[in-house]
Amino acid sequence: MIHIGLTGWGDHISLYGKNTSSQNKLVEYAGYFPTVEVDASFYAVQPVRNAENWVRKTPDSFQFIVKAYQGMTGHNRGEIPYSSHEEMFFSFIDSLVPYIKAGKLAMVLFQFPPWFDCTKANVHYLRVCRKKMGDIPCALEFRHQSWFDPKYRESTLQFMREENWIHSICDEPQVMPGSVPTVLDAVDEEKVLIRLHGRNYYGWQQNNNPNWREVRYLYRYNTAELKEWVENILQLEKQCKNVYVLFNNNSGGDAADNGKELINLLKIEYTDLAPRQLDLF
Repeated sequence: MIHIGLTGWGDHISLYGKNTSSQNKLVEYAGYFPTVEVDASFYAVQPVRNAENWVRKTPDSFQFIVKAYQGMTGHNRGEIPYSSHEEMFFSFIDSLVPYIKAGKLAMVLFQFPPWFDCTKANVHYLRVCRKKMGDIPCALEFRHQSWFDPKYRESTLQFMREENWIHSICDEPQVMPGSVPTVLDAVDEEKVLIRLHGRNYYGWQQNNNPNWREVRYLYRYNTAELKEWVENILQLEKQCKNVYVLFNNNSGGDAADNGKELINLLKIEYTDLAPRQLDLF
């Protein structure tokens, strides 16, 4: 099955009526897409009550992709607000319980930073992360090209297979070394993740820009580019049972429109979405 969604649900203005409150945005979002990435968990481990609320607001078949807390992936180089790494992982895993109980956790996404390169120490840390997460399905996304350097590429893919990682495949500008090529290998028979970050080459390089997040993901895929991904998705669907696709190009509000267009191009008709709300006035 192909599951198409977006990263987050709060900022996609083209989906919501003018009177939609922030509390009702997830309900309306679930009328268009069957999956979503939870971004808030990257910035802080979320209270269990948040997950309980989000699970309650979505259809039974809805799937959440929860982003790993930044302390777990080394994005925050300072002190973590926990007494130990063990406590941090325990707290994060505890926050997942409502998703797991409801059968709504597609996976946890471990997205590592651009400085996380292919070294023995980092390979060891990936093993530690995977062991701590136990049976919870986990996706792995790199941002440093060394992992897919020709001399390491097959070893990286084999490592992911052996350690039971789900491959998070990226579409992003090729700016060395802080980006990775698109590698169409699912590595897992059950699930694969695709994250479409846009192709804003110049924006991708503006790390010193205080508004770099807004600039980096400012991109709208055209129909020809989406058709390329139709072929890629169908290829990956032959490798595994569930293909998850997330649009992360929302600096200009383009992700929702691109997501809906891709659903149409793939001729998908989701039958178990939430009822659409009508904004009459």
